[in-house]
Amino acid sequence: MRLSGAEIVVKTLIEQNIKTIFGYPGGTVIDIYDQLKKYEGQIEHILTAHEQGAAHAADGYARASGDIGVVLATSGPGATNLVTGIATAYLDSVPMLAITGNVGTTMIGRDSFQEIDITGITLPITKHNFIVHRTEDLADTIREAIRIAKSGRPGPVLVDIPKDVQQKTADYEKAEPVKIRPNRPADDAVVAKAAKMIADSGRPFIYFGGGAVRAGAGELLEKLADKIDAAMGSSLMGLSEVPTSNPRFLGMQGMHGHYASSKAMHKADLIIAIGVRFSDRATGDTSKFSSGAQKIHIDVDASELNKNVETNLSSACDIIDFLKKLIDAVDEKKRPSWMAKIEKLKVQEKEFDDPDFLPEQVVKAASNITTADTRCVTDVGQHQMWAAQFYEFTDKRTWISSGGLGTMGFGMGAAIGSAYGTGKRSVLFTGDGSFGMDMNELATAVTYNVPLTIVVMNNGALGMVRQLQTFFYKKNYSNTTLNRKTDFKLLAEAMGAKGYRATTIDEFKDVFEKAYNDEGPSLIDMRIDTDDLVLPMVPGGGTYDKIICERSDINE
Repeated sequence: MRLSGAEIVVKTLIEQNIKTIFGYPGGTVIDIYDQLKKYEGQIEHILTAHEQGAAHAADGYARASGDIGVVLATSGPGATNLVTGIATAYLDSVPMLAITGNVGTTMIGRDSFQEIDITGITLPITKHNFIVHRTEDLADTIREAIRIAKSGRPGPVLVDIPKDVQQKTADYEKAEPVKIRPNRPADDAVVAKAAKMIADSGRPFIYFGGGAVRAGAGELLEKLADKIDAAMGSSLMGLSEVPTSNPRFLGMQGMHGHYASSKAMHKADLIIAIGVRFSDRATGDTSKFSSGAQKIHIDVDASELNKNVETNLSSACDIIDFLKKLIDAVDEKKRPSWMAKIEKLKVQEKEFDDPDFLPEQVVKAASNITTADTRCVTDVGQHQMWAAQFYEFTDKRTWISSGGLGTMGFGMGAAIGSAYGTGKRSVLFTGDGSFGMDMNELATAVTYNVPLTIVVMNNGALGMVRQLQTFFYKKNYSNTTLNRKTDFKLLAEAMGAKGYRATTIDEFKDVFEKAYNDEGPSLIDMRIDTDDLVLPMVPGGGTYDKIICERSDINE
């Protein structure tokens, strides 16, 4: 069957079971959009307000569904507008296929209108990228891009297609959906050594992250923890893989993690790290990070091993295979002294809790009303940490947040993509600063009647930066106070969504229940205090023996 390159692109996406793509049309992708119209019964295109929003939507789709997200943009500014979204997916290991158009092959290198070397620009932030010079190579290139994006440690792959390659014809033959490359099985000698280290330990702590989420390792982690009597904690990206209700799970560890989780990891004599990076947010001062603990590090990506923290045992292998073998290899053992210490840490954590703290009340109230399969999405800032600390997770892949890059403006696109990836309602926690960067995508949500509830934690400030200014810059609030006059309730209504406002927890509970049960998108302008803080806090480069738990812990 001889088809145009543009039709081959769309047919190949359909054969690979791509149901939804996000994008924005332009001159160098008109031919592809022409074919999308032809095949709209087989593949759905969501037109966003901005290409960055489309990239974040593809990202959110992938995180929520576990499948690959696809985004399409034109050349030049259309392609460069994808860069932040691609980088966000790259740093959080999210499988994404970005397709861009480019000027014709004979025009490349001539500074043609809307010409840009997008493969050169995105080289550091993609797993791989391609520029397709021949129409005959299009289908196989797209298939290989999908395979690369989904295999091993997932990530974004970009395919750049010049306009004439879309217009020329070539033979097309339908293929089966690609199979991802299998990960290396766990080495039996490594498993045996890990089992010996566990047997010799008195205070084991299981630390897991986004790699465990992608592998679906939650049940095995819980089984291992039960068998060896270990406590568990996660990175920001590991949230929702183990239910919050599990008494062994102490919550997120790290700079703004739960006190008990961070302290338990600091006091452990063995850290079993599964599918997680030892990032600066987790370690603080690496020279003093859990210096009394041996460390086992298992990850699918060998480049992460011994990169930030030296370990005693590490292996790049399939996480599921490793955990299954390890569970069989270890003996069941009770560690009552360690569990007593964990319970004491939980009690100490509760002593720092302020039941009247409004952001905590807001997140917990929302969590109590939402169903277990609702996706909790955030932008980046104080609201993100409050959601991570206080939202109750039951189902897997229900936490959608930008961790590695920390992208303000991620939330709206990701929430829309998440809703499409699951068919379930998303709840977006955002701040007035972050929402200012992505509120244009509310138009997208309204147009497609996306099931989305937005909670704007409105404190009139860039809260996280202001918090640092409070603690470390003598309250010199340089350009973090937002003197904007935007009325978010009226803005939502002007864009076709339902708008609500709340200033107390009782008001919030009332309007959130209404907003959550609205058919399409709705927004709550939740007013909070400008001086509300995210605590606990370990200052950058700090240590876990000096966790700031109360405002009085630091000299303002």
